[in-house]
Amino acid sequence: MKQYFKIKDKHPDAVLLFRVGDFYETFGDDAIKAAEILGITLTRRANGAASYVELAGFPYHALDTYLPKLVRAGQRVAICEQLEDPKLTKKIVKRGITELVTPGVSINENILENRENNFLASVHFDKKMAGVAFMDISTGEFLTAEGTYEYIDKLLSSFQPKEVLFQRGRGKEFTEIFGSKYYTYNLDDWVYTTDAATDRLTRHFETTSLKGYGIQNMPLAVIASGAVLHYLDLTQHHRLKHITGLSRIEEERYVWLDRFTIRNLELFAPLHEGGKSLLQVIDKTITPMGARLLKRWIALPLKDISPINERLDAVEFFLKNPELKENLENQLRQIGDLERLVSKVAVGRINPREMAQVKNALIAIAPMKQICADADNKTLNRFADQLNLCEIIRERIQNEIVADPPTAVNKGKVIAEGVSEELDELRKIAYSGKDYLAQLQKREGEKYGIPSLKVGFNNVFGYYIEVRNTHKDKVPEDWIRKQTLVSAERYITEELKEYESKILGAEEKIQTLETKLFNDLIIALSEYISAIQMNSLILAKTDCLLSFGTCAESYKYFRPEVNESSELDIKEGRHPVIEQQLPIGESYITNDVHLDQETQQIIIITGPNMAGKSALLRQTALITLLAQMGSFVPAESAKIGLVDKIFTRVGASDNISLGESTFMVEMNEAASILNNVSDRSLILFDELGRGTSTYDGISIAWSIVEYLHEHPRAKAKTLFATHYHELNEMESSFSRVKNYNVSIKDVGNKVIFLRKLVRGGSNHSFGIHVAAMAGMPKSVTSRAGQILRKLEGSKDKEDLAKPLGEIGTNREGMQLSFFQLDDPVLKQIRDEIAHLDINNLTPIEALNKLNEIKKLAGLR
Repeated sequence: MKQYFKIKDKHPDAVLLFRVGDFYETFGDDAIKAAEILGITLTRRANGAASYVELAGFPYHALDTYLPKLVRAGQRVAICEQLEDPKLTKKIVKRGITELVTPGVSINENILENRENNFLASVHFDKKMAGVAFMDISTGEFLTAEGTYEYIDKLLSSFQPKEVLFQRGRGKEFTEIFGSKYYTYNLDDWVYTTDAATDRLTRHFETTSLKGYGIQNMPLAVIASGAVLHYLDLTQHHRLKHITGLSRIEEERYVWLDRFTIRNLELFAPLHEGGKSLLQVIDKTITPMGARLLKRWIALPLKDISPINERLDAVEFFLKNPELKENLENQLRQIGDLERLVSKVAVGRINPREMAQVKNALIAIAPMKQICADADNKTLNRFADQLNLCEIIRERIQNEIVADPPTAVNKGKVIAEGVSEELDELRKIAYSGKDYLAQLQKREGEKYGIPSLKVGFNNVFGYYIEVRNTHKDKVPEDWIRKQTLVSAERYITEELKEYESKILGAEEKIQTLETKLFNDLIIALSEYISAIQMNSLILAKTDCLLSFGTCAESYKYFRPEVNESSELDIKEGRHPVIEQQLPIGESYITNDVHLDQETQQIIIITGPNMAGKSALLRQTALITLLAQMGSFVPAESAKIGLVDKIFTRVGASDNISLGESTFMVEMNEAASILNNVSDRSLILFDELGRGTSTYDGISIAWSIVEYLHEHPRAKAKTLFATHYHELNEMESSFSRVKNYNVSIKDVGNKVIFLRKLVRGGSNHSFGIHVAAMAGMPKSVTSRAGQILRKLEGSKDKEDLAKPLGEIGTNREGMQLSFFQLDDPVLKQIRDEIAHLDINNLTPIEALNKLNEIKKLAGLR
């Protein structure tokens, strides 16, 4: 326990898995936590004279089962191994922490999701600016950026790190700026200094400066990046050969999507249970690395026309050459997760079966390189040039590892025949033992005339010769008797003992030799890490482009035209997610949207609830986003003038945990838009101002539209869906504001939603119809209709402040009485009470009358 507490003191906040023999044990508070999370038995054991300690453990071979459960429960786990062979020491076995696994730092495939990155982030913030770094130790990706708090917040939302590091004592600041949804960890102040960070980065990359990475003038990014490497040191991750570079995320290259937009457009996760995200609909990738890159492409759409068109050209080429596309897809299916496999090489965690998978992937790259080289497409030709066949190491793995190796080296039969003469010799001894023993049995039986002589083996004294009692007088004197049975005796000989030590020694030597040869191969393969990482990136890009092609083919998407103009012109656009969730046989009703900066900068869309205003807004943003990702889009045609920022303000809800009302949330999001708006922004407002009184809401909505119209520099293209029909008045005063509505057909008392966007405003919301469709009691909707007619009939605004009874009717005012309900039973009860002469009613008559009313109401 003294040894345990000494090790535990190094990482007091982690659950310590302490290896004792064949078990990992946890003690004290760790045991209580582990027992609860893992569902294992909690016991108590005497520890010294008068104290007890809680204890919970599991077999060492079950680590891969239990470790993921602890990490997913938000625990940091320190793994403490025996560092020497217990047989070779007479003292307490030497132990030490070999790895600290945290939610953001893991290479255990049972913890990792294969189709998403496992990013560790580090944030360093100054007064108004911050630096951020993202590292995925399982793939070797290392990225950094610097910018305003809003920009860093946007990146955190896009990359969704599993763990975020920041300076000790700044937790309150971090929560205020970035929210409380991240798993966080604090590091010492000295880690977040320029000198410490620069020193750690230059030592890792073996350079004298950081100029080659383009971050020498980004001090906050440098500090955040250095802190990540310090944390890897702290968590005992020292083998980092696969982290070969640091990439700068260049803000000017990518479309700005803030966290509200990422959430409101449901890019990565649906807002409601049973919904689907954009990622789920368009992810047709084959490899895990393709899936991870596609997520990045969605989070970081491009702002540069040239690479967008290159991607679009490649997608078009795939659609015109379906056979070539199919060939590439078939080869990609052989690849697996090459990116994570090569990271395992760097940390020495790759097993023989995974090594064989690396070989299979390298074999599959050769035909892909050829297909891309022969293709009539610049992007694919460039991919062919960049793919490295790594022939020398591929052939070495092919020659040295058996075709279907086991998962662990110690299971044997990993190294192929002909690689090592010594190994082949040892195998001959170990595995041809049966023949030798059969020959010995035959020879000795014939020599001494004992036909029933048998050679056997047991764990007590190894190999023996068994002779039946009828022949025991023929046994030579130099045989040593070892065991007497009822009808036979067992002997050992010098020759048998020699052979036994040879066989048992051979098995041990085979294991040592195979392990050494396999480790040599890992060292040789580690020289190819950066080449294989480049291959992984090219294959992931190919996979994403093939995925775009599959979507275009399956969903009938068309190529957009992305240009430098400020115009957005979408013909017959569809919502990519909603159209996939429609019932079979129902087709999506398409819409045209045109926005520019000269004549139609702001469109105000009115129309009833459920008519499709929100879907129209979102589909416009998603079509723009898909086009700038380099994908085909769900529209007959789309001309997309480059957009640099997409903002959405869509129906908010209370953020009670932070003490913010619906209106406060709305205003936060709207303020973020107005403070960051640019000339090429695309803005979507949906129902702004619902969280406050009608006149407040109208006033704020009006002034925001006015601000966007009159802004001297930023004529941002805006779609504004609203129930405030008063905003339709703006068209006559502001030249670039245009009214549209989502049309409906009123047939009798029923509303048919046509879901078509048409010119002109609408002055009716049909909210009561929607309430009826939702199953509201008929009496409630009927009464709501009466009240609406009275309110609409009152043109004088002062009348609206009076009780309803004073507006040309004799009602009791806005306070609803249950006698107003359209129900014959209630009317009958009302009549009974109205005809009562209360002044002359005796108590017994009153009770009888009450009983009659009770019966009328159906109560017994």
